[in-house]
Amino acid sequence: MNLGGFLQNKWNGFVSRADLARTLSESCDDRLLPFQPESWPQSISDPTSYYLNCTRFFHSKAPAFIREHRNYFQSGQRGFGEDSFHIMWQALFEACRPKSFLEIGVYRGQVLSLVSLLAQQARLDCRVCGVSPFSPAGDSVSRYIRNLNYFEDTLANFRAFSLPSPRLIRGSSTDPSVIREFSSNSWDWVYIDGNHEYVVAKQDFLNCSRCLSPGGIIILDDSALFTSFKPPRYATAGHPGPSRLAGELSSYGFTEVLQVGHNRVFQKSS
Repeated sequence: MNLGGFLQNKWNGFVSRADLARTLSESCDDRLLPFQPESWPQSISDPTSYYLNCTRFFHSKAPAFIREHRNYFQSGQRGFGEDSFHIMWQALFEACRPKSFLEIGVYRGQVLSLVSLLAQQARLDCRVCGVSPFSPAGDSVSRYIRNLNYFEDTLANFRAFSLPSPRLIRGSSTDPSVIREFSSNSWDWVYIDGNHEYVVAKQDFLNCSRCLSPGGIIILDDSALFTSFKPPRYATAGHPGPSRLAGELSSYGFTEVLQVGHNRVFQKSS
């Protein structure tokens, strides 16, 4: 990295920390949290305030196991995402209690292990499965660490929390054999966080929606560019491909029920 890039990174880090400090200087409003499903419509009408409040809750009131999990994946660059997303997943789990969860795009297992951990905490039998090339293959907006065994690393991260090994399907989510394997089961929840190109994200959605349980939910990552969400400097609104796809889901019988930052939750008609 050249000197200009180094200084820019330092400046961005300073500004992000200052922005987070401003967010945390205000108290958390428990009425604007996804733990109360009646508040979910406000996450769509005022996504910025809702997101900031989830961030405050994470830092001031989140259970220790939630903070420990997030901090583990933040350290050593084990995962991406934002603090408020852990609150979203916890709240969604408590509201919906899924019995099966499929993730497209595992990276190093942050979300997959979080869902497994939430199931363990709730003493709920939840079948979890991840589809990923388990390689540094990226796309036009993503670059990943090289010289890492992503498959073994994901299993190691599960072991770090004494979780049972998940079902992992190695390969591209658009490969016919991979599609046949994951679509042989139905899924209550699907999280789409794989390739960010519109064509691939849409194919992932179409394939996954066919094996989604009636009334099941699909969570799209990086999909809030075309909403009113105004991210602080420590967050992002996502990428064009998933954001474009999100605007089309109503035509497939899906209703948006919750938004936390660039994560948007859509429910399939029963």
